[in-house]
Amino acid sequence: MGISLRLGTAAAAALLALTSVATADDVKLPDTVAWSAYNTGTTGYNQSVAIGKTLKDKYGVSLRVVPGKNDISRMGPLRTNKVQFVANGGGTFFGSEGVFNFAAPDWGPQRIQLLITATSDANISLGVAGDIGVKTMADLKGKRVGIVRGSPALTIGAQAHLAFANLTFDDVEVVEFGGYGAMWKGMVSGQVDAAIASTVSGPTKKLEASPRGIYWPPMPASDTEGWARVHEVAPYFVPHVATLGTGISKDNPHEAGAYPYPILITRADQDPDLVYSMVKAVHTEYDNYKDALPAMPGWATERQTFTWAVPYHPSAVKYWKEVGAWTDQMTEHNDALLKRQDVLAAAWATMAGKDLEGDAYKDEWMKVRGAALQAEGMNPIWN
Repeated sequence: MGISLRLGTAAAAALLALTSVATADDVKLPDTVAWSAYNTGTTGYNQSVAIGKTLKDKYGVSLRVVPGKNDISRMGPLRTNKVQFVANGGGTFFGSEGVFNFAAPDWGPQRIQLLITATSDANISLGVAGDIGVKTMADLKGKRVGIVRGSPALTIGAQAHLAFANLTFDDVEVVEFGGYGAMWKGMVSGQVDAAIASTVSGPTKKLEASPRGIYWPPMPASDTEGWARVHEVAPYFVPHVATLGTGISKDNPHEAGAYPYPILITRADQDPDLVYSMVKAVHTEYDNYKDALPAMPGWATERQTFTWAVPYHPSAVKYWKEVGAWTDQMTEHNDALLKRQDVLAAAWATMAGKDLEGDAYKDEWMKVRGAALQAEGMNPIWN
């Protein structure tokens, strides 16, 4: 699966159609649209709010941003039509693949698809309290590392960073929290020593301003063995140099890794006209929100990730083709990802009626999933 960080329901639809509509420049959106996003104070939430202000100013649309502390709480409202879109992160991949928290009878692989992504000059990395003497990922051995219950993206992210130094959770003390915000409060209060974050996430600034301080251990791209271990755990991470973030600047860059964040996603069966109008509105109004926050330039055309690990919605593809940003190579990549979702859906259908619970159900599903993908020549990634 080649990944790059650069360009290189019917009832619900009917309800939306009956809602009074605000229009401008061929964009047709209902009076109110809802997104779910990360917790209040995070960069994903703040960026969503900034885009919402622009949509209100230009189209009279009220964007309601619903915070969710983990992947399930963000994507649950999407599945039940309480929100139409999610400003999500790496959990998008796990949801599409039906793994980790999604390897459960009431979830499974989700047909979720992308509209637009953001890749800023920030990294998504493991931040460390500056008072524990850690300078490299290897120095985290024996230290306390935070994870968030119900958030595979954050948990796997932490595992991937440890893997860079050939460490696992067995080599550290894992401290579990109920949400992202709680984890970073734990960093400030001294409950934990390291936690995953975007380098521009608001809570990281509180750590920097605290007596503990903050440090971001590097993950040089030149360490190919380290990055090979990262990709065994989290194949959606790629090497990236950050010049933006807490304690990070052009003069003090941070060489580690990233993936698109936020990633605006929806369901495959979402109203096509709504999807088209949303991606068009967010893209064409970029100049009106780009200066709202330091990370907002990540939404620019040249920062788009069109060959990531989850497919784009057909209506989004339609828009990107119209503006000349979509290539035949991207279509080939996207078609392969759509086929992968078909294979996963067919495999999931065979799980119906299986009298299994808990880990036994998950284990059986992962076997079925892996066999189905391998039969089509696709890499299961996790077995």
